[in-house]
Amino acid sequence: MEKIASFTIDHTRLKRGIFVSRKDTLEGGDTITTFDIRMTEPNRQPALSGPTLHAIEHLAATYLRNHKQWGPKIVYWGPMGCCTGNYLLLRGDLKPTDIVELMRETFRFIADFEGLIPGATPRDCGNYSFMDLDGAKCAARTYLDEVLANPSHENLNYPD
Repeated sequence: MEKIASFTIDHTRLKRGIFVSRKDTLEGGDTITTFDIRMTEPNRQPALSGPTLHAIEHLAATYLRNHKQWGPKIVYWGPMGCCTGNYLLLRGDLKPTDIVELMRETFRFIADFEGLIPGATPRDCGNYSFMDLDGAKCAARTYLDEVLANPSHENLNYPD
């Protein structure tokens, strides 16, 4: 069986950042761009905890889907199984530089969030108590300050 494209990326050299994971063309010609929003260095930095990643998922998805400009283009936001980041699927043929400011806004929203996490109730979520708001805020602030504040080439392009 052939490896899928995301398993061909050298994770031993992968940095934190925003990467184009894939682009798919739908019937009718629309493009969906899948972004790898990598928050920790795989196998070199601790992965995000499940509760932290779950809180990030709820906060980021809510923020993005309500964004005036980008909301209509959001297809999906969700966590990676390896717990080192998230996937963002957007309508359009896009590159990482197109969404750096959007990611800054999103992670600033998470880092500064106060109150009840949207959708974190038994009625709205299948595992509503599996949330760590403080962890989400800390991880978002770290990503914002250390990666998104001034992304370099290695934060926007997969390793060769």
